[in-house]
Formats: sequence, C-alpha cells, structure tokens
Amino acid sequence: MTTLAICLVAAVAALHVFFLVLEMFLWTRPLGLKVFRNTPDKAAASAVLAANQGLYNGFLAAGLIWSLLHPNPAVAVQLATFFLGCVIVAGLYGAWSVSRRILYVQAAPAALALLLVWLV
Repeated sequence: MTTLAICLVAAVAALHVFFLVLEMFLWTRPLGLKVFRNTPDKAAASAVLAANQGLYNGFLAAGLIWSLLHPNPAVAVQLATFFLGCVIVAGLYGAWSVSRRILYVQAAPAALALLLVWLV
C-alpha cells in the first residue's frame, strides 16, 4: 500500500475507535448527546444498543489496524479491502436508515481509502 493509502486506512480506523468511545462510553454524556442529537431519555433507553454498535465499530477498527500491521503486503491489501468494504456497507446502510450524514462521515472516507488501497 502507498503511504497515502496507509494514512487513510489509519484515519478510518481512528474514526471507528472514536465511534466506539462515543457509543460505548459517552452515549449518555453531553458529547454523545450532541453528536448523535439525542435527548437524555432517548439516550438512556438506547444505551445498551449503542454500546453493542460501538463494539462492532471496534471490530472494524481492529480489522483495519490488523491490515496495517500485517507483514505480508498481499494479505494486508486483502484485509484492508474486506474491512473497508464492511465500513462502506455499514455507512451506506446507516445513511439510508438513520442519517444521510453517515454517508459523508463513514462511507466516503472508507471508499476513498479503498480506492487508494487498490491503486497499489
């Protein structure tokens, strides 16, 4: 992978670590309420679901980090392709089912990273 591709994969991984923290630990706190435009009551009622969603974002981040650390470049590209594809699908579904801004925050950066990974 090129240096730019590596940087973008790392940025997407970092975003998903941030999503994990927001959804698992800050969902009912002021920052989580603001980011997700929730009321305290709605956040309290959905906290367990958000934590589960955060855990899945952590798995996506772990897979992307694995792709960055794998010693075999061919396997690294395959891992990055798979996990970026998962991020894109999740972002498209989130944009369709929750908010269009998920398309720009989650799917678009992953799609750009995937394009750069493929331009090896």
